[in-house]
Amino acid sequence: MSSPTFSAGARSPGGVGNDPVRVMVVDDSAVVRGLETRMLQSDPDITVVASVSNGQLAVQALDKHDIEVVILDIEMPVLDGLSALPKLLARDPDLKIIMASTLTLRNAEISLQALQAGATEYLPKPSASRDITGDSPFKRELVSKVKALGQARRRGVRRPGPATTAARSRDSLATRTAAAAAAIPARPAVPITLRRPAVTPEPVDIIAIGSSTGGPQALFAVLSSIAKLGGVSQPMLITQHMPATFTTILAGHISRIATMEAREAENGEVVRNNRIYVAPGDYHMLVESKGVDKVLRLTQDPPENFCRPAVDPMFRSVARAYGRRVLGVVLTGMGSDGAKGSGDVVKAGGTVIAQDEATSVVWGMPGATAQAGVCTAILPVNDIGPWIYKMASKR
Repeated sequence: MSSPTFSAGARSPGGVGNDPVRVMVVDDSAVVRGLETRMLQSDPDITVVASVSNGQLAVQALDKHDIEVVILDIEMPVLDGLSALPKLLARDPDLKIIMASTLTLRNAEISLQALQAGATEYLPKPSASRDITGDSPFKRELVSKVKALGQARRRGVRRPGPATTAARSRDSLATRTAAAAAAIPARPAVPITLRRPAVTPEPVDIIAIGSSTGGPQALFAVLSSIAKLGGVSQPMLITQHMPATFTTILAGHISRIATMEAREAENGEVVRNNRIYVAPGDYHMLVESKGVDKVLRLTQDPPENFCRPAVDPMFRSVARAYGRRVLGVVLTGMGSDGAKGSGDVVKAGGTVIAQDEATSVVWGMPGATAQAGVCTAILPVNDIGPWIYKMASKR
């Protein structure tokens, strides 16, 4: 019997059509607001329609402007970012909110709390304004995330925000949203072929997961569902595109959610069962065979797919170290990191699954992996945990 096939839209590499993404910048620093606004306005696919200094003004601005993406600072007077978040989402549940903060442990913790409370993404701000001028990495990340999330909102929009007393009516907002969605270039259908499940009588020995934009929320959903089923004993490796301070906090959150010890990987430590290893920010996480043991190696080799840590090198290494007894999982994220490494997993006899488009914040990484023809299954995020549990326990 032939392998099942279906079609999925190919991601447009460019912008979001003729109607620019409408953005609000929220920061108590006029200097930062000005810098971020100029960065965003430099791209023809983005327009800043509001710029305000605190969360209360941001909530009020939703009554006056049709906003799709919000850049939300954390520390502000009157109403801080974390307090403003539920108020903004109450006005418009489909709003895409990027939490922006300087890179401290406290702000990393707050950002992860915000992601669990409904924020879409996070963006570490440089500590000095001079570091966000010109064509900086911060500018490139800011612009790319805003465009990707604007496109995601338009493709996945369910409904406009709730009616308000402002002049913007539900009907007019729905009309503008529909027009914006129609302006996105049509995506040609790309056939996706699913692989037959690997024929292995034994459970897998290692579970390797890669994620990026929307990844923390997806990881929490997957790992909590595995925990509810009774957990697995195999070690898990997680590469989430995050800076160093954030990965420290992420490991702590995962420990609590997965009811399994999770921590940032350390160079040279032996991989053991019943543990989750998170790739530290700015380091690729690899596995090497050393006698009968499997050992973690952290490297600062050049970024791959513009990322360090990256998923591809992790996948390549587990394919070499574990052969066919690998389960690779690619969750939501921008770009294509993980697609090439998934090919190495499959060539070694292992299995790869990916998150589906409907439940992904951005179907970049899982979409590229699916379109590479290496996936055994493409699943909604809530089905991935049970699928992993089944593969790990062979039940």
